[in-house]
Amino acid sequence: MTTNDTAISNLHQLLKSDICRQASAEVQLHKVLPGWASLATSLKLKVVIQKYLDFVVLQKQEIDQFIEMENINQLPLCNRVMQAFILDTEEKAGYCSDSEVKDACLLASIQEINHYKISAYGTAAAFANTLGMEATALVFRKAEVNEKQIDDRLSQLAEHEINLKARTPIVLPG
Repeated sequence: MTTNDTAISNLHQLLKSDICRQASAEVQLHKVLPGWASLATSLKLKVVIQKYLDFVVLQKQEIDQFIEMENINQLPLCNRVMQAFILDTEEKAGYCSDSEVKDACLLASIQEINHYKISAYGTAAAFANTLGMEATALVFRKAEVNEKQIDDRLSQLAEHEINLKARTPIVLPG
């Protein structure tokens, strides 16, 4: 099944199409997270990004099992939504001249991606439940929970460290 040239005429096909797009999104995110971690100056942010990378790897493995079980042969090469998030993050981060502001930018951008993925996995779980695919629904619900855990960590880090430092960056006399 290709997501580009196959008509979607039922909920099961929509679920498969959405999950194929998520598989692509996870691959794209997996490629950029290490670079974003290296851009971060906050050790705590680096740790959270690495933890997120671990979740991305796990979620991609779970999706791959679903794809294999569903006998899906072709996947989209690029999730355009994830591509837009990545391009936007890189553009904004490139404009940040202060490292603390860049950390806030990276954290906020990763959280935007995270919210997109919470929605995608929650929807997939709901579709799978409706289709009577309880085991599959549990896999997607677990992915949604993992995303929410990362979201909570990012929110705490933003509130108690990153945003505070970005508010008043240290300016060295020059």
